[in-house]
Amino acid sequence: MTDKERKYLSDILSSIRLVYSFTENINSFDEYGTSYMVKSAVERQLGIIGEAVNLFIKNSDDSPPLNNAKQIISLRNRLVHSYDNIDDRIIWNIIRRHLSPLEDEVVQLLSEA
Repeated sequence: MTDKERKYLSDILSSIRLVYSFTENINSFDEYGTSYMVKSAVERQLGIIGEAVNLFIKNSDDSPPLNNAKQIISLRNRLVHSYDNIDDRIIWNIIRRHLSPLEDEVVQLLSEA
């Protein structure tokens, strides 16, 4: 694995952990939905994750593709280009259900590097 690939994976991991830190005291969707600062911070980090996944794929010849890469990149594009059409329930679901598997996958790839 190249240094660039490791950097993109590290960026993904860092952003996932930041999302967890931003939401650690938020226990419900209603709390999340009313915290504009947290929503903004989370959406920024999800955008970084999407861009880092995209760059990881573009700069990787030998590394395995990340699971759900197309969906992750698609979310990044929606956050950036259709910011006014973001469903907070989808973002909440991503935080609660999809970041942990991505974190596990990235940790595994970094440990094999």
